[in-house]
Amino acid sequence: MKKIAIVYWPKRGNVSNAAKKIHRLIEDKADFYGLDEFNQKQVEAYDYFIFGSSTVGADSWRDANTADKWMPFFKKMEDMGIRMHGKKVALFGLGDQVLYPDHFVDGMEILKKEFEKLGAEVVGDWPNEGYEFTGSASLEGDHFIGLALDEDHQDNQTEARAARWLQMLEKQGF
Repeated sequence: MKKIAIVYWPKRGNVSNAAKKIHRLIEDKADFYGLDEFNQKQVEAYDYFIFGSSTVGADSWRDANTADKWMPFFKKMEDMGIRMHGKKVALFGLGDQVLYPDHFVDGMEILKKEFEKLGAEVVGDWPNEGYEFTGSASLEGDHFIGLALDEDHQDNQTEARAARWLQMLEKQGF
């Protein structure tokens, strides 16, 4: 039986709300963690991961003095020699396409690079139809590299998008 972990950060606000919505859709199949509750050694116990994050500026990602937990998480994975070969990772990202249309869900691109460095296979691209933004580092062609969500302006679409995305993942063997 495949084991799925849903892991997200930050623990409050839109990312947390979206993570809970996704978990409710597959709670019988997935364990649920805030990033601060997820130990790097737990990676070995799972085959599939859904990781979620908000979009923050690149300076925040690289500054170890911020409250963001992602870069310390990846650094510890590297330091511990933990690899993710044979593991599949699907990403969801939160953004605000109205206030930050040039950087909509950019955070997923950073996560993708970090997980690929660890050897994980990143899956679960999502069409960019139905959004109004001008730029995103998480866009490849006409698809986002993961599920793009805007809880500020399209929160009424989150659950339906997540349900369709999870169905797509399941068809891909996730």
